Amino acid sequence: MAFWSFFPSFHLLSLLFLSLISNQISLITTATTTTSVRIGVILKPTGLHVPVFREAPAFRNGRDCGADRIHVAMTLDANYLRGTMAAVLSILQHSTCPEDVMFHFLCVRHEPVVFSSIKSTFPYLNFKLYKFDAHRVRGLISKSIRQALDQPLNYARIYLADLIPMDVKRVIYLDSDIVIVDGIAKLWQVDLGDKVLAAPEYCQANFTTYFTETFWNDPKLSQTFEGRKPCYFNTGVMVMDVEKWRQGNYTQQVETWMVVQKQKRIYHLGSLPPFLLTLAGNIMPVDHRWNQHGLGGDNIEGKCRSLHPGPISLLHWSGKGKPWLRLDSRKPCTVDHLWAPYDLYRSSRHSFEE
Repeated sequence: MAFWSFFPSFHLLSLLFLSLISNQISLITTATTTTSVRIGVILKPTGLHVPVFREAPAFRNGRDCGADRIHVAMTLDANYLRGTMAAVLSILQHSTCPEDVMFHFLCVRHEPVVFSSIKSTFPYLNFKLYKFDAHRVRGLISKSIRQALDQPLNYARIYLADLIPMDVKRVIYLDSDIVIVDGIAKLWQVDLGDKVLAAPEYCQANFTTYFTETFWNDPKLSQTFEGRKPCYFNTGVMVMDVEKWRQGNYTQQVETWMVVQKQKRIYHLGSLPPFLLTLAGNIMPVDHRWNQHGLGGDNIEGKCRSLHPGPISLLHWSGKGKPWLRLDSRKPCTVDHLWAPYDLYRSSRHSFEE
């Protein structure tokens, strides 16, 4: 048996395949006795394109584990699957108790090929899939400055408390374009106090730029933050008290602002501004090390950015530029090389079996 992992020309491969098939048919139809020739070609499945990944190592618990299960929620999209796989690997690799981490994946549709990809890449992973009904937001989404921000799945985090089981009291929500280089248990153990949400705050950011002049010039709307000291926070890394979220009807509060947006155009970004309108100035701040964000550049050009000073526990490629795309284009930013060690992607290869 011989295998070839590289073939110089897909065109030549196609011709060889057709030639062999043609000869096989000829043998079957014209001869009474033949020696069968078996060809095994790894072909891409038709329909949804899903990258091929290497199987990750099996990560096992250390000592003193099993006392507390950590719940992590992420969206699952074929276009971002490579990022999700890297994020999951980073979480498991740096966790003292990786078997205690339970992943909750939100998807718009159940794609068997995506499910199979997760199972084959992480055979020992604890996870559940939840279907998010895109119709819940289709009439609420307003066009933003980047098409990726307008996808229904980008709004699934608003409905997280409605999707995951009732016995889950707390959950960490993470975007797919992150890697964690610290123990996720440290983030899980953040003291929420009486707050429904915890996330790193960035009070030095110009908060007014997240909303339009229509918002600030409206006498009623401009009073939204009265009594609060609102600061920008990124919704790609959040610790949520699910019970408080449900009790406070926060999903409905966020939806209310999305309705206002459809009527008056009060912001430009996707799902972030309604979160800010609802919760900015009323969350538990988390150390900045847990969201080294903006590594994907801005939402227009995605230019390279440097790391912010200070310790780092989580790297986040928010913005237009994604590390896997820049690495594939051979035009990576320096920070993209920090993501590369967690990339489980394996380029498609053709092999023959004889």
